[in-house]
Amino acid sequence: MARRSNVQQDPRIAGDPESYPPEGPDEVTTGRGVSARRGGGWSGGGGRWLVWIGRVVLWALIIVIVVNGVRAPFERLSQGGDPTTASSPSDVGFPVTEASAFANQFAAVYMNYDAANPQQRAERLKSFLPEDEDDKQFGWNGYGRMSAGAFQFAGISVIDAHNARVTVSYQSGGRRGLLSVPVYYDGTGLVVSEKPALLPEAAPAGLPPISDPDRDSAAEAELRPQLEGFFKAYAAGNQVDLQRYVANRVTIEGFNGEFTLTQLKDVIVPPGEANSRDVTAVVVWAVASGGAAPTQTPSIDDPTRQPGGLEQAYRLTIEKQGDKWFVRDVQGAKRPAG
Repeated sequence: MARRSNVQQDPRIAGDPESYPPEGPDEVTTGRGVSARRGGGWSGGGGRWLVWIGRVVLWALIIVIVVNGVRAPFERLSQGGDPTTASSPSDVGFPVTEASAFANQFAAVYMNYDAANPQQRAERLKSFLPEDEDDKQFGWNGYGRMSAGAFQFAGISVIDAHNARVTVSYQSGGRRGLLSVPVYYDGTGLVVSEKPALLPEAAPAGLPPISDPDRDSAAEAELRPQLEGFFKAYAAGNQVDLQRYVANRVTIEGFNGEFTLTQLKDVIVPPGEANSRDVTAVVVWAVASGGAAPTQTPSIDDPTRQPGGLEQAYRLTIEKQGDKWFVRDVQGAKRPAG
């Protein structure tokens, strides 16, 4: 009788590598009954960082929404309180452009009156006031005289689709001021809805003092004859003469005889490059009076027929070509930096 072998047959095929994975579950039981996990499988605990990132993003969105919701009403209130803030007509349907022009025209009539001819003002005011307005002078008592001009739109505060306050700036004598005009819009036309109000204009800005600029006296003496000839040709507007003083491939238009040069009062040349400078020239133009041709030697018998004199400051970019300076550009002068 044949004896059965006690050696358990290995189910692996002969020649298989020793690292062949065993069949069955990942856990195996050790000799002491303790389960050991095979392999390095991911337990899922590392996904918590994704949860925290999601929470941070969510809270950030909530904070942004809350802040914007709180800030918006305050911004609307602050804009509505400024009488010179221009509101968009698309917001409420109010015709901002038309109302601005309407108020400008009204101010030109309202701010000018003369007791010698009160009826003229009343007639002109009719097209701006309600038809049932009893006060034909709209607040003026019929005495005195006032003259104002330089009317300019300064701002508008739109209240709703039908009402707005338009602010117009003006000048009367040596005084500048503002006129606030309440305007009503009925969908087709405009009317002044209440008495206007005079408001003070802001004071001029304070201009800080600056030190005198550094000057190149030698360059100033060299440039003065050249610039004097240039400004004479600039006033006359003769292109043939101008090209004698203008850089190559540059065209500068002149005044075509509207003015004449009375004086080249000053030439200020700062130190700089040998062949290019930005200089300031102060000139005095003779301006014709009453359409008469300007002249530098008018009769002193009639001051009204003498040409007016205007002192002006120009900034010129000049460059040296050979041994001579030429003008490349002419602009209004700017204030030196302090």
